[in-house]
Amino acid sequence: MDLALLASTFITVFLAELGDKTQLAIVTISGTSTRPGAVFAGSSAALVLASLLGAGAGGSLSAVIPTDALQLAASAGFLVLGLRLILKAANTESGPVETDDPA
Repeated sequence: MDLALLASTFITVFLAELGDKTQLAIVTISGTSTRPGAVFAGSSAALVLASLLGAGAGGSLSAVIPTDALQLAASAGFLVLGLRLILKAANTESGPVETDDPA
């Protein structure tokens, strides 16, 4: 087993998952339940299954599409998502335009 790949994957996924909506959903479910162990088991199984699907799809896609093209597509996707979030935040911060008309 490639320990460097294992470690870098663990660190990347762990940091990416901190504070995301999945973790917030788990906190919410756990807070409304008296069985945090069951919440942990269910969320762990879901993450393992999602990771299995991602790893399987990545292996299959890389057999058909060059790795550089996959990395470029993923980078472009994250760039687009980031820009949309930045633009949305900028529009939200500016708020509605206020007028002097009390109507």
